[in-house]
Amino acid sequence: MISAIHASGRKAALAITGGGSGAVGELLRIPGGSRLLIEAQVPYDAQALATFLGFTPAQACSSDTAVAMAQSVRARAARLVPASTDLVGLGATAALVSDRPRRGEHRFHIAFANSAGIAHCTCVMAKGRRDRAAEEDLVSRAIVLWLARACGVAAASPKSLIDADEDYAETVVAPGDVVGDTIDQLLAGEHDRVTVQPDGQIMLSAPQPFVLFPGSFNPMHEGHLSLARVAEEIRQQPLAFEISVTNVDKPPLTGETVRGRLAQFAWKSPLELTRAPTFLEKSRVFRKTTFVIGADTAERLVAPKYYGDDEIRMHGALEELATAGSSFLVAVRIDAAGRVRALNDIPVPRRYADLFTEIPEHRFRLDISSSEIRARIRRNGGRAAGNS
Repeated sequence: MISAIHASGRKAALAITGGGSGAVGELLRIPGGSRLLIEAQVPYDAQALATFLGFTPAQACSSDTAVAMAQSVRARAARLVPASTDLVGLGATAALVSDRPRRGEHRFHIAFANSAGIAHCTCVMAKGRRDRAAEEDLVSRAIVLWLARACGVAAASPKSLIDADEDYAETVVAPGDVVGDTIDQLLAGEHDRVTVQPDGQIMLSAPQPFVLFPGSFNPMHEGHLSLARVAEEIRQQPLAFEISVTNVDKPPLTGETVRGRLAQFAWKSPLELTRAPTFLEKSRVFRKTTFVIGADTAERLVAPKYYGDDEIRMHGALEELATAGSSFLVAVRIDAAGRVRALNDIPVPRRYADLFTEIPEHRFRLDISSSEIRARIRRNGGRAAGNS
């Protein structure tokens, strides 16, 4: 079977943690492995796994993490081989016999991502039935069988490796255009939040970011990226950008528009797509989060006219933001009239002053907006200034 995997015409990249790394040796024990294997990674330590994925998973051993590993290793491999290569990414994560009693289940999750879509399997093994070596061997063999399926090679199910009383399940996550399908579901109201990682993997239950930079990003520009870097330095936390696909006073974004905006974030930063156009709604989705905003946005947050000239309503909104643990990092901004707008120019009610922290002007000042860039592009006949 391994020779058939080698001869399948696919190229594979593997990422394995927790157990099952013996699968790599099995694949290379038989001549011909170079036709198949691009690379194999074992991000075993928790920090190594977080660095590999680009985020800290809620659980190291879960189907979500296996899928994320498969997508990440496939995306990395895509940068190492010609674009026409038929790529398979495989991720496996396991919790096996340890030198300390394990409170949770002994289990493994294996996922593959290929041109047809994503699929994963999960097995819960009976505690005490096998020693560490036997569990390692079982997971390694299951990885080889799952890789065979990903490569289009006829093979038994990993279920054949376990006893009848042990739990096993297989799931096809999404065939075809996973990102496109999920965005359409978000637009249809089937999801409230979708996370897109820098490598393009999409998640419905990613860990919550604690620093969020909301905006339309039409287009994203260097000022956004610089502000994001400064905000991360100040808060000492990784930042994600956020785009709401719904708007207060405009029609929802189209799928085509969302995909276009999304492309700007590839290999730069995680992006949260939501149905939360106001900060009040965002605070309900992202609790205890710092929002990165410009001084103009901060001014609107504390201006009664943006609450229908209802000061009581404004105070109620600010109170709810405070209760949710929200806070705001405010960047100094140059307004349309060329004036410097800073936090101390804004009449923030004393009760809510602690919600807002100014980014010192010497660290960052936002001198250009996306609307100005769009205007420049129109003046240049559809080309960004400076392009030929």
